[in-house]
Amino acid sequence: MLKWWPLKKDYLLMAATVMILLICYQFAFKSTIAAWNFNRQMKEQLQQAGDITYQPGYLDRKSKNQERILALYRSDTALFRSNTISAIAVLAEKNRVKLAEVPAQDLVYHTEVAIIQKLNFEGDFFALNGFLNQLESAERLGVVRAVEFKLARKEADPVAKKLVMGVYMEISK
Repeated sequence: MLKWWPLKKDYLLMAATVMILLICYQFAFKSTIAAWNFNRQMKEQLQQAGDITYQPGYLDRKSKNQERILALYRSDTALFRSNTISAIAVLAEKNRVKLAEVPAQDLVYHTEVAIIQKLNFEGDFFALNGFLNQLESAERLGVVRAVEFKLARKEADPVAKKLVMGVYMEISK
């Protein structure tokens, strides 16, 4: 079949090899090279994004976001005594819980960053737990740090008992 061909067989072999290489390039090598270039570009962008010096406003934005979050819990002692305790009392009343006592503040619980205030509530166990859940999810009332449940007996009637929940709230200064 190739005997009547006017060109040499060596030239035909080289032409076929070039054609096969072009077809391979078109179908496989071209997309592989494009994917490799894309991967290299993405790695460079990732390295630049990971470098904080490349993003000069990043630290400022982060600082502002942290200040906004801290502002939700920031208060002073007078505001805590008035607004926060009244808001907590209203929330307690909605949950059939009574704000029984606000003990005097202890200097041990005062730091330069935060104030920890203890509040005592009375009610049944399920109402106290529901109230505690709402208190933890409420904004601008502080952060619940510790909770203690006590079963207190009344002095006049030794059989009568009441459940008291002590909540330690932390407020940022």
